[in-house]
Amino acid sequence: MTKKSEPYSFVALVRKRPNSSVQAALWVALTLVVLVFPAFSSVYVVYMACLIGINIIATVGLNLTVGYGGLLSIGHSAFLGVGAYVSGLMWVHLGTPLPVNIIGGAVAAFLVGIAFGVPSLRIKGVYLAIGTLAAQYSLYFIFQQWASVTGGDRGLSLPKLDVFGMGETGFYYVVALLTALLLIAAKNLFRTRIGRAFIAVRERDYAAEVLGIDVVQTKLLAFGLGAAYAGVAGALGGAFLRIVTPDQFTLIVSVFFLAAVVVGGRASILGSILGAVFMTLMPEILQFVLRVVSGGANLAVVIVPLREIIFGGLIVGFLLFEPRGLVGLIERAFGNAETFDSKPEA
Repeated sequence: MTKKSEPYSFVALVRKRPNSSVQAALWVALTLVVLVFPAFSSVYVVYMACLIGINIIATVGLNLTVGYGGLLSIGHSAFLGVGAYVSGLMWVHLGTPLPVNIIGGAVAAFLVGIAFGVPSLRIKGVYLAIGTLAAQYSLYFIFQQWASVTGGDRGLSLPKLDVFGMGETGFYYVVALLTALLLIAAKNLFRTRIGRAFIAVRERDYAAEVLGIDVVQTKLLAFGLGAAYAGVAGALGGAFLRIVTPDQFTLIVSVFFLAAVVVGGRASILGSILGAVFMTLMPEILQFVLRVVSGGANLAVVIVPLREIIFGGLIVGFLLFEPRGLVGLIERAFGNAETFDSKPEA
């Protein structure tokens, strides 16, 4: 009996995994779009593209810790602050170039992440979340009170950055390049022994230890790598906004990134991208909708608290109805997302 062929349709087409030549053509097309994007975009659109790239890097970092490592963290924005302040201080006092500042911010955040990851060796679940909350508030206290170094509430003012003599467009290319490199690094990490150790420890740390995996080292590395990604994002964010203040690294910012992970999809690089894009654009879309509904009135007072309510609602909604996030919705609609993502089994 002959197997009935699936009717030709768009859904049937996208369900098929493209061969290597098609994938190569898609990547080339995407690269060309990224390169020519600023030429056909306004200053505001380029600004939003830079912001999305920075948020993608930070979200991928949190997903390394939470999604792949299985270690709940709600103090992620504090590690962005470490990267931002260290890179900013290097720039202001040492005059080092942007690449060196970014590396310095990433290394500092990595070390601080490992230090605050130590509680994960003894505690789990909600207790670990409280431990990371302590990291959030203690680092925020340092940012705010160590005024002789951080500038206190006034923060650090950074000089204007002119990359390749192209201004903001040059910085866009820096963000795009770093985002691409860090996404590739995160994707390939889980093809290595270290990445697979993350998955094994997340599923069951006692069984992983029996298999010869160093659980202590793996947990600390999960915190450190996630914080290092946050440090890169913080360094880029400080250079982009030209100011670093404590209010950029509050608890609500940590909730923003946690919501991006949950909404996009835990343990998924594609989910990190989708979650960061969605959560970055959501306030802009909300502001546009409210402006249309109100007939152009200024609703800034309403938007901020409403945004926080939406953050919480999205986290609860996706946890209840779609735990795999936007990636789960895409896979249900179009088939496996293996072309864009890699999720190895333990």
